[in-house]
Amino acid sequence: MIEVEHLDKRYGDSFAVQDLNLTFPEGQLTALLGPSGCGKTTTLRMINRLIEPTGGRILLNGQDTRSLKPEVLRRGIGYVIQQIGLFPHLSVAQNVATVPDLLGRDRRATAQRVDELLDLVGLDPAVYREKRPAELSGGQAQRVGVARALAADPPVLLMDEPFGALDPLARDRLQEAFRDIQRRLGKTVIMVTHDIDEALRLGDRVALMRAGRLEQFGTPDDLIHRPASDFVRDFLGEDATLRQLAGRPVSAFVRAGLPSPGAPRVQADLNARSALSVMLRESHDTLEVLRGEELLGHVAWQDLRGQGPA
Repeated sequence: MIEVEHLDKRYGDSFAVQDLNLTFPEGQLTALLGPSGCGKTTTLRMINRLIEPTGGRILLNGQDTRSLKPEVLRRGIGYVIQQIGLFPHLSVAQNVATVPDLLGRDRRATAQRVDELLDLVGLDPAVYREKRPAELSGGQAQRVGVARALAADPPVLLMDEPFGALDPLARDRLQEAFRDIQRRLGKTVIMVTHDIDEALRLGDRVALMRAGRLEQFGTPDDLIHRPASDFVRDFLGEDATLRQLAGRPVSAFVRAGLPSPGAPRVQADLNARSALSVMLRESHDTLEVLRGEELLGHVAWQDLRGQGPA
């Protein structure tokens, strides 16, 4: 668990972060969201001491991070950035193995770990292990960056606009892949983003910041349906509910039993916003939901409107 207590970062007379109090839940992904200059990246960099706080403290499992040497602290924290930062002269496997090699891990075990991680992020080790970064697409390189951050099995993962430089299609695919990875690994993840869709899609919790202060912290449902201020409501926008639906599979809303006669059929992994579009297009208020050929049940218009499973 990471706790931030009365955290300040001041430059001259101006505060980049002011009196920030947050607890990042263990095993969950927290999205640090907000407009440019709100202090979210500064906060992230203070957690692994790339920037030192002016005031307050940061606790990692109850221990003040200032009591640890920065290099020791960072060995337990994976870090993924937008620019990726792969070493161009090293192969993909060597890039992923960077931290385990620095820690003196067994080379055979590291090689096995590298292959496991490449497979985890959707890159066939036999195809990509020996490639150089220049031979990769942007999405592939970002996947390698995620694998490298996970190589030493850190309990904490910090991500600074990790998918922001990708084209929309590659970004959607990598977001989906990372969500699956996080469900499997259960890391404590803090992700900086200015992308509202990304925060609502990936975040178990969202911390919305403004001018160095915390405006609201809670689940995506909390921010959408129970905004703490006009700023929160205006920042998320009137289509916030649709944004959230895009990040949830229609299977999350399934009711048992049969739908009304003539209901269109959709697959369980279709996102709920697209399912809503099918209802509108077909002029039907229910859908059959299948996984392959198996009927899971149905979903109704009011289920999607209410943003919760039946």
